[in-house]
Amino acid sequence: MASFKKTQIRSLPKIGQKVTADTLYWRKLNFPVTVKEFGPIDYIDVMPIEPYFIAVSSAAKVQIYNPITHQVHRHFTRFKEAAYGASIRSDGKLVIAGCDEGHVKLFDIGSKSLLRIFKGHKGPVHRCKFTTDNVHVVSFSDDKSVALWDLPSETEIIKFSEHSDYVRAGCVSSISSDLFLSGSFDHTVKLYDARSPTGSTISVDHGSPVESVLMYPSNSIFVSVGGTELRVWDMLAGGRLLARVSQHHKTITCLHLASDGKRLVTGGLDRHAKIYDVQSYQVVHTLDFPSPVLSLGITPDDFTVVAGMANGLISMQHRQTQAEARALNPKQSLKVQKKSQTAYRFRLNADFRSVNRTFNPATDVEVATKTDTNFVSRYDMFLRKFQYSKALDTVLTPYIRKKKPAITVGVMHELIRRNGLKSALAGRDDSSLSSILTFLARNINDPSHANIIIQVANTLLEIYESSSLTPQSEKLFLQLQEHVNREVEYVKHLMEIEGMLHILLASTTTQARRGSPNVVQGSPVKPMLPSAAAAANATMIYNVG
Repeated sequence: MASFKKTQIRSLPKIGQKVTADTLYWRKLNFPVTVKEFGPIDYIDVMPIEPYFIAVSSAAKVQIYNPITHQVHRHFTRFKEAAYGASIRSDGKLVIAGCDEGHVKLFDIGSKSLLRIFKGHKGPVHRCKFTTDNVHVVSFSDDKSVALWDLPSETEIIKFSEHSDYVRAGCVSSISSDLFLSGSFDHTVKLYDARSPTGSTISVDHGSPVESVLMYPSNSIFVSVGGTELRVWDMLAGGRLLARVSQHHKTITCLHLASDGKRLVTGGLDRHAKIYDVQSYQVVHTLDFPSPVLSLGITPDDFTVVAGMANGLISMQHRQTQAEARALNPKQSLKVQKKSQTAYRFRLNADFRSVNRTFNPATDVEVATKTDTNFVSRYDMFLRKFQYSKALDTVLTPYIRKKKPAITVGVMHELIRRNGLKSALAGRDDSSLSSILTFLARNINDPSHANIIIQVANTLLEIYESSSLTPQSEKLFLQLQEHVNREVEYVKHLMEIEGMLHILLASTTTQARRGSPNVVQGSPVKPMLPSAAAAANATMIYNVG
């Protein structure tokens, strides 16, 4: 007699994003640790040297967080109103911040002392930066001006007032202490040289209010963000536009470099952070957050990613270490254990193990085979015994029908092939009938399963059309009919679009033939509607009876 063949479950490949090296790299970030502040997180700055402390500007204070313990290391509250744009000096000893009063305040991180107050702006200062020589500070203010200050003498060196609206974005050069960049709500980005007091050397139009700017370490390219666009400019070519990228569907608020300048990260009000390749400016990965992102900070080694959000949350994510990766992926250790278990090709005979006698290699050793443990699923056990109702009940459990519907459809297909579907569906009570109807209504619009499910639905209607149903079962049948009607309407709209496409393709082909006599003649490609036939067949469901 032929051996029993297991039920073939048709599994379709899942459609998902392509797994790349960047995807695997950024997926190694652990689950975020969140800290709640009292106001929106205006700005985040990361200390460029170890231990990579994080300066967070929120409400009327600036706090320095330890990225390992997630605790406040230092806090500065010498502000009457809101504090903005706190930035740490490259040696990690000083921090500077703007405020609503129009002042720029300098603090010593070690002693928490207020060292300098730079007064001169007539509006709030939202961004301030140390220059690369660490003895000057650049401030960007709502009074439409950009000022350069001297730290030792606490005096203003030069001020530029070329913008016509608030200046909310700014950065400095990492090579020259005389170059700095400003972005304004007047849609312009301007490059200044402190050695040229006449005005900006480069001015470009971003097209939207500028939220953030960034200068590459090479000082040959700078980036501006505002609205939903990211724009890349060539500084050496006088501000020539190199690229325009629009991957966010809400305003982009912040910029940051990562992976030693090879990746660019943008955060936006759409609650996403997009990571770009700086060569092609294609998105290589996306990070999701629970609230609109206002600021980003990334440590130089990419170990910690910090995001500040509009609801006052600070999200800190750390990269997994090798030990954590092994703890989170026990399957790898299980694979090793399985390999070690199957490494032995021989084992002792059961007779020798049960009887205490002298070992004989010729008779007391047997070869281990892989077919010793042949797993058979429960529905295959019932199908083997021709118990079709129990086989169907086995695959209608909540977990299988919701998480693995392909198994339920596979057993239904096997029942159709065996002509046992009617006997499996007949004589059911409300509870079992509701499970079947719920599964049919949930999956009838899936093109990969539609043919099988439509046959099951038609068979179910043939069996129960003349019998009296309870109100609960009638309600489920009506829900199934609503799903079918909705699918038929979708297909009608798709067929209308298909007709429009035929006309467009036909006219395009005619114009191509007229314009170029050398065009190879051929019929236009016909768009395929995979669910049209399934939905047309589905009309049988509510035509029965």
